[in-house]
Amino acid sequence: MSDRYAVFGNPIGHSKSPRIHALFAAQTGQDISYEAILAPREDFAGTVERFILRGGKGANVTVPFKEEAFKLATHLTARAQAAGAVNTLNFMDDGITGDNTDGAGLVRDLKANLGCDPVGRRILLLGAGGAARGAILPLLLEQPAELLIANRTEEKAARLAFEFARLPGCAVAVKPDSLAFGDLARRQFDLVINATSAGLDDAALPLPDSIFAPRCVAYEMLYGRETAFMRQAREAHARVADGLGMLVEQAAEAFFVWRGIRPHTAPVLLEMRPPQA
Repeated sequence: MSDRYAVFGNPIGHSKSPRIHALFAAQTGQDISYEAILAPREDFAGTVERFILRGGKGANVTVPFKEEAFKLATHLTARAQAAGAVNTLNFMDDGITGDNTDGAGLVRDLKANLGCDPVGRRILLLGAGGAARGAILPLLLEQPAELLIANRTEEKAARLAFEFARLPGCAVAVKPDSLAFGDLARRQFDLVINATSAGLDDAALPLPDSIFAPRCVAYEMLYGRETAFMRQAREAHARVADGLGMLVEQAAEAFFVWRGIRPHTAPVLLEMRPPQA
């Protein structure tokens, strides 16, 4: 009988995770099944418990349950603790281990697929919500020259920067700083990452074109659509990428957590990327 895995979310019908993990399993010869499960918003924990009782070995977690998964876990990895959210659950004999592979997936996509090594780069992270929070520690561990968190309200960004600057046991040379969007004039960055949800409504962010340094990489965490951020970056002659690679890479990291085998992501990303018109 195949080892059972799943992704929990609400909504979940759009999820690409079952296809991605099916490709990983075929590539690595792992005998697993992977399904998408719609969890009621009021009964995430019960849905996970029933899946475990049916033989579930592990799971991914997506919106809106990452914070609930954090609370459900009996053990947390350092990156999950830093993110304050869990997107990967590993069901063990001694409890549930919660992990967060989102930031690792982002860094892996930047380095392996886009040739954009964060080391020594000036990085601007847009947003101060959960998506931004999950990216900060993995980015800091890459030793950038600067990591600036910008948000519509600087207070929220400042709280996040202060928290990570004081993170215990994290030996990084650079401490994150913060600004409001309106204070970005005359600043330039080599890597700009949009971790806001503005793209869901195709809303434009109040960003000066000057933030995009020559040969800048502009990274949109959303995928499957051309956002206003991407259009602005392209017009400013930045190199633009969406978050599909991050999705595939964070899935590969979760697969490694569960199976101890790291699949090759390039052929899977090629398979998942829609053909260019």
